[in-house]
Parts: sequence; structure tokens; C-alpha cells
Amino acid sequence: MKTILLIDDDEMCRKPAAECLRRDDWRVIEAADGEQGIELAVKHRPDVILCDLLMPRGNGYHVCRAVRSHMDLRHTKIIVVTGRDFASDRTSAEEAGADDYLVKPIEYEHLQNVLARVMPAGRNGLNDRVPETADAPEGATCVRFWGVRGSIPSPGPATAFFGGNTSCIEVRADGQLIILDAGSGLRAMGNALAAEYDGEPIDATLLISHTHWDHIQGFPFFAPAYNARNRLRVLGYEGAAAGLGATLAGQMESPYFPIALKEMPGNIVIEELKAMEFNIGPVRVEACFSNHPGVCVGYRLHTSAGSIVYLPDNESVNERTFEVQGNDALPRTIEQKLAAFVNEADVLICDSQYTREEYAKHVGWGHGCVDDVVRFAIRGNVKRLYLFHYDPSHDDRFVSGMLMHARALVQEAGSALRVEAARESDQFTLAPREVGTV
Repeated sequence: MKTILLIDDDEMCRKPAAECLRRDDWRVIEAADGEQGIELAVKHRPDVILCDLLMPRGNGYHVCRAVRSHMDLRHTKIIVVTGRDFASDRTSAEEAGADDYLVKPIEYEHLQNVLARVMPAGRNGLNDRVPETADAPEGATCVRFWGVRGSIPSPGPATAFFGGNTSCIEVRADGQLIILDAGSGLRAMGNALAAEYDGEPIDATLLISHTHWDHIQGFPFFAPAYNARNRLRVLGYEGAAAGLGATLAGQMESPYFPIALKEMPGNIVIEELKAMEFNIGPVRVEACFSNHPGVCVGYRLHTSAGSIVYLPDNESVNERTFEVQGNDALPRTIEQKLAAFVNEADVLICDSQYTREEYAKHVGWGHGCVDDVVRFAIRGNVKRLYLFHYDPSHDDRFVSGMLMHARALVQEAGSALRVEAARESDQFTLAPREVGTV
């Protein structure tokens, strides 16, 4: 049963809403002011908070900031409710961390629609809050973010909510443990795996999108690679200057690192891929070259529960790109191939490093513009988009603003695309498909 926390000092508004929600099988918790609401949120960890903007002992902005600063509440959705509709209030609520903003009076049917939008559990087979992987439904595909940042790790209080580690994602599907990239987030993932398996052998496959340092720098710190009982298969494509194995070994040579790759006791097999389609157990994997300097690919995982496209470094191909790179056939070819690659994906995890204004100054750098990424996902009939590969200069408030902007673009387009911003330790599942579904 989903849990909702209603925070409103006006009992005449709060009680009828609580009654309707209980009839819809919500577990409802009520608070009469902001401070009590924050206390109950920390205690009960609700799925959704419906919070009035103007209240005694802590207004709605204060509640949003408090919830967004608490790691245990990172999955909680916040809907701010108010009796006035000023654009500045709406912007301030979004900047404070609100997922939506409603103006009273609110028809209950409209509230139901908003709740379905911010908490799409059971829609498209996706669930925002999931139990530990071991408790996931049989046949589910489980995905967890361990690193979401681009270029260089950027830890600190300003990035604590979304995370400062570079690219690393864990996927568990059809009996396989698959790792997407080996950025600095791989260290925390390795420690978690070692604790989970508690001495039992680990068998994992690591897919490297490319060998720019922010995508391989966590490899020397991957604890399971130092246990001889574990097997790690590393797959990727030959780089521009050196092969995959040579590049991984190079960053561990003296004087850069005290332990050479060949001295790691784990059973490590490094394979350079030639084909653009292969299998990891029953999981079919497609690769596609992206629009990024050097040899860089995205991966599409076809699992029994659905498809996941990982496109961490990719420059949006649009008219501004042609102005700088020339109007030849190559960009068009890349655009067409990538469009086919992501088409009808259940989930797209995509490079969204720049705003529209920033991208104008970074054309040709090999990274995405959030406006173009949203349109790319809509055109491809993607069900859910995760913004990814954040610029190291973007703090949590800035990323939240990019997410709100992306959702506004979707709304303007009249699309059903769901947009989220990837966060470290955040996880979701693709529920098993019923027999006969496509």
C-alpha cells in the first residue's frame, strides 16, 4: 500500500482529501504544520507528500528543502498546494524540490491524475520505489544508479542529493549481473556487492561505453576484482589510441597506481568486441556508436521484462551541430542510427549535460542538450527518460531546475514520456511482462 503524507493547517481542506485517498487504498498520514510534517516524513518515509505552501511552523518551501536534504526521503515525491497562483511561487517551489504544484480548489479527479503522474507504479511496468533486489518480483529487471556525474567526480554538500560520482549503473536481469561503465561509482558498488555476497563467488559482466577516464577510473578500486573466487568479464570496443586491455592496464601502471592490473587476483577476462550485437546469458545486447569524440558506444539491453538503453555520452544532432560540423551525410547517418537504436525503449538513460544556453557554447564537445534529448526521446516513443551525465559544475538545485524544464517540455508536447533525473543509490524495476504481451 502506498503512503501519502498530507501537511495542511486547514483541517477543512485536509480531512476531505484524506477520506477520498483512503477510499483509493492510500495509507494516509496527517500533519497540521510544517515541523510536524517533516518529523512524520522522516518517521514514515511516505511515497508522496501533499504539502500546503503557507503554514505556521514551517512553510512549504521549508518542507521541500528539508525533505530533499534527507537521504532516506530521496524517493519521496512532493506536491505543493496553494490558494494563489504566482509564477514566482511556482518557480521557488520547483527550485526547493517540489515535483508538482497545484492551485486550490482542486478537483479530486485532477489530484488522482497528478498522483498517477508523479508516482507511476504499475504504469509501463515501472516502479519508482522498489525493495532490495533479492525481494524483487521473479523475472523483474532491477536497475540501480551508482554514479551519474560526467567528466570528473564532484563530491560535496552541493551535489549530495543527486550524487557526485561518475558513470556506473548496476543491472540485474534474467540471472545476470551487468555493470554499465566503471566510473568512480564502481567503488561503492563493489563494496556493496562484497557485503551482499559475503564470500560467495560473484560473476559479473562489465560493459565499457568508452575509455575516457570518467568511465574507467573506478576500475582499480572495484573490491570484487581482488578476490580470486570472483569472475569479471570486461567487454568494450577498441579505443582510438590503444586497445581496451592496454587502456585499463595503463591507468594502473606505476607511478599512477600501486597495483598493476595483472596483479589483481580476481578472475578477470577482458574482451574487445567486434560485433555490434551479442548476448550476456539470455540478455541480448545491441551496441550503437554515438556522436562523441573517439570510439564510444551506447548499449541496449533486451531483458525478459523490457529494454533499457544506456547512452551516457552523446551530442544531440541538430541544426546547430550542422552549422559547426558541416552539413555532410555523417551526422545525419548517426542521427538515423541512434533514432532506430532507442525506438520504443522502456527506459532511456541519456547524456543530458547542458542546458540550451550552455550547449550553444559547447557545440562539438560530444555532450547532450536537455531540450534536444527530451525531443529525441519523444520522437522515439520512449516510455521513460532518465537525465544523466551531469556537468560537474551543476549543483543539486541546478539539476532539479533542468528536470523541471524537461518535464515542462514534455507537457508542452502533449507526450506521455516520463522524465526523471538519475540519482546515486536510486533504483527502479521493470516488472515481468505477462505472457502474450509485447
